[in-house]
Amino acid sequence: AVAFDPAELTVSKGDTVAWKHTAGEAHSVTAYQDAIPDGGAYWAAGGFDSEAAATSGWEDGQGAVQSGESFVHTFETTGTHEYYCIPHEAAGMTGKVVVE
Repeated sequence: AVAFDPAELTVSKGDTVAWKHTAGEAHSVTAYQDAIPDGGAYWAAGGFDSEAAATSGWEDGQGAVQSGESFVHTFETTGTHEYYCIPHEAAGMTGKVVVE
């Protein structure tokens, strides 16, 4: 209920990844801004342009991926992209996408 599965995924540059929420309470998919590879744009569910905006948005009820919904992102920058769920980070709900 509080884990990304898989926690690590390797894809090719230009691939699109979908996070599907299958059941339970709302989650976020929020990139760690400091872990975006050089030249990469910030990404998060809700379309926020920074981690601070995503955190603030979550507190205002924005950026949630509800049960049955998906968040989709296309990776155009190679490297490791680390991310987390805002309300469940302390429970270890983190992940990474390695783009080759």
